Amino acid sequence: MEDADKPENLVELTFEETRVLGSLIEKELTTPEYYPMSLNGLVNACNQKNNRLPKTNLDEDEVNQVIEELRIKRLVHRVDLVGSRVPKFQHNAEKELDLIKAERALLAELLNRGPQTTGELNNRASRMFAFDGIADVEETLQELMDREPALVGNMDPAPGQKEKRWFHRLAPPPVLEEMSDGGSVYIPGPDKRIDQIEEMTKEFTELKDEVETLRYQLREISDEFKNFRKQFE
Repeated sequence: MEDADKPENLVELTFEETRVLGSLIEKELTTPEYYPMSLNGLVNACNQKNNRLPKTNLDEDEVNQVIEELRIKRLVHRVDLVGSRVPKFQHNAEKELDLIKAERALLAELLNRGPQTTGELNNRASRMFAFDGIADVEETLQELMDREPALVGNMDPAPGQKEKRWFHRLAPPPVLEEMSDGGSVYIPGPDKRIDQIEEMTKEFTELKDEVETLRYQLREISDEFKNFRKQFE
């Protein structure tokens, strides 16, 4: 692919958007007979107990809202099949992110399960694509990381572990959280929208205070002007 065809800026997704996109890619590769997916099928895929970390309990309204957001970002579109009254949905990652099948398999695993080692990805993504061993997986990941912008990155090993872990860059980097039992787990990075809302709230409060100060000063000027006029009445 020519550099001119590559996206200048990588799309940024929320955790819920990564779960929906990851589920769509996974089902496209593992159960093509049930793809594109209905809203109900997609909800079940997002909330399934296996191959998902962290686990979720999204409802239809939440998933439907996420679909609309992903449609705006051109990563998902609706499909109306002839003879079916139920709308179906499919991802557009192959075109929008320029992903071949091997790359989609690895990205789906990272979207659905978070940071993983090369060996874990080799084992888990094999149900979606027949890699030629760990070296093939490593090479594919390296190609995804060498892109501009990079689609994946790697992080230092967790405490007590030796292997680096890969993560996708479609959302804020995951955070390593210590558990009460002494272990650790990766959790989704903080949603930047929350920080943006907090910043907007702070700016609004400061602006409101400035307006109140100006109103007070204006009132004082008005009173002084009235007193000044009385001297000439």
